[in-house]
Amino acid sequence: MDFGAVLQTNPPASRTVHLAKLAEQYGFSHVWTFDSHLLWQEPYVIYSAILAETRKVKVGPFVTNPATRDWTVTASVFATLNEMYGNRTVCGIGRGDSAVRVTNGKPVTMSELRESIHVIRELANSRSVEYKGSQLRFPWSEGSELEVWVAAYGPMALKLTGEVGDGFILQLADLDIAAWMIQTVRDAAENAGRDPMSVKFCVAAPFYITDGTPHALEHAREQSRWFGGMVGNHVADIVAKYGADGTVPQALTDYIAGRTGYDYNSHGKAHNDHVDFVPDEIVDRFCVLGSAEEHIEKLKALEALGVDQFAGYLQHDNKEETLRVYGETVIPALHDHVTAKS
Repeated sequence: MDFGAVLQTNPPASRTVHLAKLAEQYGFSHVWTFDSHLLWQEPYVIYSAILAETRKVKVGPFVTNPATRDWTVTASVFATLNEMYGNRTVCGIGRGDSAVRVTNGKPVTMSELRESIHVIRELANSRSVEYKGSQLRFPWSEGSELEVWVAAYGPMALKLTGEVGDGFILQLADLDIAAWMIQTVRDAAENAGRDPMSVKFCVAAPFYITDGTPHALEHAREQSRWFGGMVGNHVADIVAKYGADGTVPQALTDYIAGRTGYDYNSHGKAHNDHVDFVPDEIVDRFCVLGSAEEHIEKLKALEALGVDQFAGYLQHDNKEETLRVYGETVIPALHDHVTAKS
């Protein structure tokens, strides 16, 4: 299993770069960031600094969208970074959430998402593509490589992911829901004539290392409760479109009954003040909290479902320690043990 660290690009940018370097030192293979240009600093500028000060980690948005940036500009950024730093980028993309809603915009349609994935991937892989009636290609790009991973929850988005995504980003770590969504994506891939095992799966959730005591667990929950509110925002969209009649797992829809709204000024923040409707049970199911041993147990269960990468959100007050324990204890437990002599 690979491991990613998901950062917010809060100022100073040097702090984001520092955490990215620390993640690499502790064995993380990916560094992802939020992409919401009003709420946080511009991530693509910071990617260049991260790549310049690291050797191996891949960087990318978690997630970008087709609405706030021209697709050819997005592709150009990735192709440029790849030329500068050796194909160390990955693109997470979805229909659009905070970046578009803060500006009173709307998520793009499934058709627009599908087309944008095609345009971005072709151009950023040094290939030509038809765009707005013209055949386009970067004449300066050669050998660039970019995978496009799709973030999805709803049935139509999961279907699209299986049909065209290089990877699937699931932003919650509930085992039952992950099993259902992974199978849904694989079925869609197979129905589209693709190898269902060719789609990579990334589960993302807040991760918080504790000393194993009840008091520490309660603190970790309060630092992570924001995540249930963020997921609930997406679930509310799904329920509004499909209803709560079993189209998606009941475990994903029941808890939002007490939801009254969402304030994007508190999006992704540990001190989010409007997530009281999120019960402890949901926090525990959606996140990875507790001692190192408890993290290892849950991650091994996710790996057994077919998860290729766990990406942990570092939006809490225990960033460095969580990275350290992962590097020294958790990540080695999820890797094959190799001996010098057998």
